[in-house]
Amino acid sequence: QLLPTDEVVPSRGKVDLDDSSLNIDNEECAAAFVFFKTRYGALVASDVLQTSNPTKWVTDLAPEPNDVYWSNIWLPYKQLWIRRIATLLGSIVFMLLFLAPVTFINGLSQLDQLQKRLPFLNGILKQPHHLVQLITGYLPSVILQIFLYTVAPIMMLFSTLEGPISHSERKRSACCKVLYFLIWNVFFVNVVSGTVLKQLDFFSSPKDIPVQLAKVIPGQASFFITYVLTSGWASLSSELMQLFGLIYNFIRKYVLRMKEDTEFVPSFPYHTEVPKVLLFGLLGFTCSVLAPLILPFLLVYFFLGYVVYRNQLLNVYRTRYDTGGLYWPIIHNTVIFSLVLTQIICLGVFGLKVSPVAAGFTIPLIIFTLLFNQYCRTRLLPLFSTFPAQNLIDMDREDELSGRMEHIHHGLHTAYCQFPESEDIQLEEIRTVGNDEDGGGCSSGGSNGKGSPDDPEGICLTRHSKGSPLAVCRLP
Repeated sequence: QLLPTDEVVPSRGKVDLDDSSLNIDNEECAAAFVFFKTRYGALVASDVLQTSNPTKWVTDLAPEPNDVYWSNIWLPYKQLWIRRIATLLGSIVFMLLFLAPVTFINGLSQLDQLQKRLPFLNGILKQPHHLVQLITGYLPSVILQIFLYTVAPIMMLFSTLEGPISHSERKRSACCKVLYFLIWNVFFVNVVSGTVLKQLDFFSSPKDIPVQLAKVIPGQASFFITYVLTSGWASLSSELMQLFGLIYNFIRKYVLRMKEDTEFVPSFPYHTEVPKVLLFGLLGFTCSVLAPLILPFLLVYFFLGYVVYRNQLLNVYRTRYDTGGLYWPIIHNTVIFSLVLTQIICLGVFGLKVSPVAAGFTIPLIIFTLLFNQYCRTRLLPLFSTFPAQNLIDMDREDELSGRMEHIHHGLHTAYCQFPESEDIQLEEIRTVGNDEDGGGCSSGGSNGKGSPDDPEGICLTRHSKGSPLAVCRLP
């Protein structure tokens, strides 16, 4: 651990975690960035337990300098599990509260069913035919899309309260929450609410759920097609025009009379776009068997999405940090879930057709899909959570032979900077406590210095980049 001091302590000894000199005051941050001489040393230090009490001295690989979320660095480690449980409960409550508007919106698309249970709605169905078609067809998906605009900011707030120390982890957590929310409220709640209006015994027999899904999904096909048009095609147009950014800049410049920020360039909103694309993939898989009319609309969406997103990533958004493929496990799990759900629906279809042979062949297909998923989790998933030691050793040797390692070590002391405009911390004013074979130095989580933008990929070792060795230490 390194702490600012007025004098240099030349001697180095073994670190004693019970030493009173290591106690963290209220004004000091309970986390620090620890620098190592090699990437392999940082990897080992981040994976092993430092003390017999796992919560007393916690280490993890550090994010990139531009990826650090400084507002959560100060959080003690013991608060994280409380925050995660609280945000999980908050997300579940928010999803349950959203059931009311989704059920109401679905009821608009089935006015004939509501008329039987709510006779006072007879006047609505006596309106002109084109007005009834507008209410039951296009209006529900538009209202739902308006409500869904509030989901991403709220889930991002929940993810921030969890206590992640990086922007990428914060967006990844928000992406998962938004994805679960969309799958539950847009797909399952619409299907179930449409079923409730017809028959209240949807969950009375779990073994009949595939058959029930096979019965009710065709009835929701028109809603899903309209949803693809309003949320898919329209959102691509809005993304291309940057409508919200245009309105924000207009209000900022002409209404509030504020100076235009010409240096601000936004980053790609993964937490809103990735769940949307995956939801459309789920709709394509599940509706392809019973409502294949949705497939041309999805094909047009994915084609236009490829063109639009490619243009936005290359010419509009700025890549501030590299996520290192952290969204691929989310995409893989969602695709596997969509495939299994589609196969379960096929099982229900064959049950309705009284085709035991076809249903029998569907069950091994589900089993093989789950086995393939398990193989991918065993073979590929560990590569997304950590670095292979062999690759890191090869990179260390290559940098040492080329002389690049010294340049990396020199940039480490000034790379992690919370306030770029502040003065540099003099290295002579940092006291080193403790020594080990791989240890180089450490800076406090709130330390100041100037960043090193000239070497964005060679500053730190993280899950996201190929940089030099760095780890984050947290105290309780």
